[in-house]
Amino acid sequence: MSTASVRDRAKGRAGAITVLLTIIGYGAVGGVFLVPQFQALFPDLTRDTVDLLAHAIAAVNSVTILTLSLGWYWIRNNEVKKHAAAMTTSFTLILVFLGMYLPKVAGGGTREFVLESSYGWVPLWDWVYPAYLLMLAIHIILSVVSVPVVLYAIVLGLTHTESELRNETPHRRVGRIAASAWLLSLVLGVVTYLMLNHAYSSTFAAAEAATLLLPLGSGV
Repeated sequence: MSTASVRDRAKGRAGAITVLLTIIGYGAVGGVFLVPQFQALFPDLTRDTVDLLAHAIAAVNSVTILTLSLGWYWIRNNEVKKHAAAMTTSFTLILVFLGMYLPKVAGGGTREFVLESSYGWVPLWDWVYPAYLLMLAIHIILSVVSVPVVLYAIVLGLTHTESELRNETPHRRVGRIAASAWLLSLVLGVVTYLMLNHAYSSTFAAAEAATLLLPLGSGV
């Protein structure tokens, strides 16, 4: 079967493909938190390895912020090919993120915020911890709800021509919503990572305890 034939078949099933990919994504992330049998598929990791993965995830998310921003800039300047390349790269980076995040949570654990710091310039005001929790909550919610929107925008982009995207699909509107939610989620994820891993102190929670946290996409 030719590439064009596959693309034509997928074009009319963009919604169904999005639903299927969303279920797979939710299932994989939910499995590492809630299903012991799925967790057992991943090797146990040392704390050093968990920390290394957290740093790598933050780096990947930071690069994704850049590629998403470039994609937004280029489409506003009608540079469609550059926009498509940037968004495809961003989606690839999210797959890389998942490839590190799933084993990190299933085989390791997560850090928990402590309002202490070894740096004298870091503020220890009482509202810092609630602010951290609020940013983390918004990050998690956006990570969850943006999945189907992002996937739908990607599927439309991969299965339709430029003319079709502009005139026959809601790609522009969906893409704007997807990019906005995705960008804000990533920025908040990187900010909470910096607070948790660098500016402030933390305690380490093993994987079993981490099942209650659901820090999707935070890399913390």
